[in-house]
Amino acid sequence: MVIETAEIPVSQVGWARAVRIIRNVFPPIDLFEDIAEPEDWPLLISAEQKTNPRLMETIGNIDLVPAERRAGGQGASYLMAPFTHTSIDRPSRFSDGSLGVLHVAYDFETAVHETAHHHARFMAATNEDAGWVSQFRELLMDVDAELHDIRGTDQDYGEALDLDDCTEAQSMAASLRAVGSDGIIYPSGRGAGDCVGLFYPDLAHDPTQGRHLGYHWDGDRVDLIRDATTGDVFRIV
Repeated sequence: MVIETAEIPVSQVGWARAVRIIRNVFPPIDLFEDIAEPEDWPLLISAEQKTNPRLMETIGNIDLVPAERRAGGQGASYLMAPFTHTSIDRPSRFSDGSLGVLHVAYDFETAVHETAHHHARFMAATNEDAGWVSQFRELLMDVDAELHDIRGTDQDYGEALDLDDCTEAQSMAASLRAVGSDGIIYPSGRGAGDCVGLFYPDLAHDPTQGRHLGYHWDGDRVDLIRDATTGDVFRIV
C-alpha cells in the first residue's frame, strides 16, 4: 500500500511540558547551550577546532540542520543532538538514519512505554544480565507545530503504524519531508498516548530536565523504573 501524502491532514499541535526520555550517557553539548546565535556556530566551530580536533565528535554534523531551523540557548543540546548525531546504523520509525527526528510523547507514561520497548530490544540483542541496568533522564519541553496527522481513521495508515516494520513509515516520512512537512503526530501503539516525530529542532521549546530514572531489565523486558530522587519504584504494565 502506498500512502498518498497529499491526503494526510495537518493538525496544529500545542503541547505544554511534553516528555522525552533519553539515556544519561548523552551529555549536554556546550556549543548549543552557548548564548551565541546559531548562525554564528560555524565560525565558533572553526576557531575551536584549532585547539580541539575532536570537537566534531561532540557536536556532530550541524550541516544536517538548516541554519534558520537550529535551536540555541539553555537546553538546546536536547533539541539539536538527535539531528546532528545521525547514522544509518541507527534508523528510527520515521527515518532511515540519514536524517534526524525528535521524538516526543504527550505524557510521561507513554514516553516510558516507548523507551522501555526500545531499551528491551537493545538488552536482548546484547544478551545482558538481569538487574538495574541503565540510567535515563526525563526531559520536559513544549511542542508548537503544524504536523501531518496519522491518528485518524479516514485513511488507512496501518502499514505506517506497524510497530515491527518501519519501511512504510520511513517512506511516508521521506515523502512528507520532500514537500516541506515539519513532522508527524501519531498514536504511540506501545503507550496509551500520542507521540510526535519532529523534523526540525525549532519546533520544540524550553527544554528542561526532569527526573533521573533507573530501568530494570528482568532478562525478558524492562519491568520496573525507579525515580532516583525519591527512590520510588514503579512497575510497567
